[in-house]
Amino acid sequence: MAEATPASGEQPEQKQTEVPKKSRRGILFIILAVLIVGAGYFYWRSTFTEDTDDAQINGHLIQVSSRIAGQVVKIDVDENQLVTKGTVIAELDPADYQVAVQNAQAVLASAKANAEAARVAVPITSINTGSTLRSAGSDITSAHAGVLQAESQLEAAHAKVAEAKANATKTSADLERYRPLVAKDVISKQQFDAAVAAADAAKATLASALANEQAAAEFVKVAHERESQSQSSFKSAETGPQQVAVQNARALQAQAQVAQAEAQLASAQLNLSYTKIVAPANGIITRKSLEPNQNISAGQNLLTLVSLDDLWVTANFKETQLKHIAAGQSVEVTVDATGKTYHGKVTQIGGATGSVLSLFPPENATGNYVKVVQRLPVRIDFTDLANEDKEHSLRPGLSVEPNVNVK
Repeated sequence: MAEATPASGEQPEQKQTEVPKKSRRGILFIILAVLIVGAGYFYWRSTFTEDTDDAQINGHLIQVSSRIAGQVVKIDVDENQLVTKGTVIAELDPADYQVAVQNAQAVLASAKANAEAARVAVPITSINTGSTLRSAGSDITSAHAGVLQAESQLEAAHAKVAEAKANATKTSADLERYRPLVAKDVISKQQFDAAVAAADAAKATLASALANEQAAAEFVKVAHERESQSQSSFKSAETGPQQVAVQNARALQAQAQVAQAEAQLASAQLNLSYTKIVAPANGIITRKSLEPNQNISAGQNLLTLVSLDDLWVTANFKETQLKHIAAGQSVEVTVDATGKTYHGKVTQIGGATGSVLSLFPPENATGNYVKVVQRLPVRIDFTDLANEDKEHSLRPGLSVEPNVNVK
């Protein structure tokens, strides 16, 4: 019984020494596991990813200006206001441009009326010239027939003159023969008087024949002139196709004037629409330098619109990191301002280092060259920004930390 007590007292001491050994062993296992996980994470980060803290969000800063000159009558936005594409920013006085539209509409109506008149005149000219040509041909035939008739009448008048001259000569000769006979009373006084009357009649007939001959000659001349006129009219009528072509050209010119008037009307309507200055994209209004009743000119900058739709990341990676980076690699972008992670991909690697693109590039030909690790800008585009940034929390200039999955 006395020897059992010490044996029972030794068991707690053994348990007390065993428990600390087990706890230390567990702590060692935990530390070892943490070291293994840390080493694995470091290996994974150094082998499969490349990151940098020299990166920021970039975007488009749109300088909004007026396309026309005018006076500001209303401003519809405030500084730092979020606007959507098409939102009216400011309104200009439209009175002058409304008058210009009305004037252009009147010019267009006049041009259309002229074009319609020119179009209708084309077939009318074609019909008239054809009818004139046929009529001129008939006139030539008629005039030529008149010439032939006049020449025939002239020939008949020549014959009448010749006949009258012969009769006058005969009667004159008879009268001269009768004159001594009547003096000797060989013939009666009555016969002499008859010879005198016959001579006078022959002279009158000759005079009449000569007058008819003269008239016939004049008629021939008139007939020839009429034939010449009809030939000239025929030649003029033969220009009918050219006249139709000219009228067609006038119709085409009138159509061109209509097109010109339509273009002027469209320009006037565009200028009228420009009296409302609208946002060209979704964004935030900044640097607003626009006041009511201000007279502005075309092209004058009125404000800056920070676009929130087309954002990307410009990350300046060290040249030692670029050997693993290529276009198309996926990227996780952590934004300091929001604390969120966004997804993207590498799209471009810059064409030169930042030092070369600086205003004063470094001059290394001094003999005191010290190698400095250079950085190249890498463009990273967001792949699902519409869903990941529905609240438009991202802004150009925010600092980010991109993590490129290089393997």
